Amino acid sequence: MSTRDLVLTALFTAIIIVLGIIPPITLAFVPVPITAQSMGVMLAGCIIGAKRGALAYLLLILMVAVGLPVLSGGRGGLAVLAGPTGGYIAGWVVGTFVTGLVAERIVRETQGGARQIAGFFLASIIGGIGVVYLMGTIWLAINTGMGFVAALSANAVFLPGDILKAGIAALAARAVLVGYPLLPQRS
Repeated sequence: MSTRDLVLTALFTAIIIVLGIIPPITLAFVPVPITAQSMGVMLAGCIIGAKRGALAYLLLILMVAVGLPVLSGGRGGLAVLAGPTGGYIAGWVVGTFVTGLVAERIVRETQGGARQIAGFFLASIIGGIGVVYLMGTIWLAINTGMGFVAALSANAVFLPGDILKAGIAALAARAVLVGYPLLPQRS
């Protein structure tokens, strides 16, 4: 891993932490808050790729595990990782990797802008929503005894916002690709 890769990984970890400064929205009927940090999955995967993006989230989880309050709402510690949101947090790593992998495979600099945006959007939906929801739902069901279908249904309230986040991430990734292409330079 090059110095450039380490810097990009650390930079995106910092961006994810900054996204956590935005206060979470807590809903009474589900123990998982709406946060901006989940958009970091899409941004990191689409902009810096699968490996570097996943490493950025692994670094974040390490910081959480040692007790640093770097999650949305100033949360940190092992209790957060073992709680109802733990599956979503673990899903961020895998989701970022999948988002980056899909983006690396389908988005090319030679494509038109609309195709690039569509590719980034698709990558964000698959990894940033599909993978994260799957892992989070499984853990939520196990952790709360809610039942898989009930836990999966609880995700429905998050879907419109996450689709909006995927659109924002796709536009941001396209802008970065045009101005400073990081994705094609995989580690």
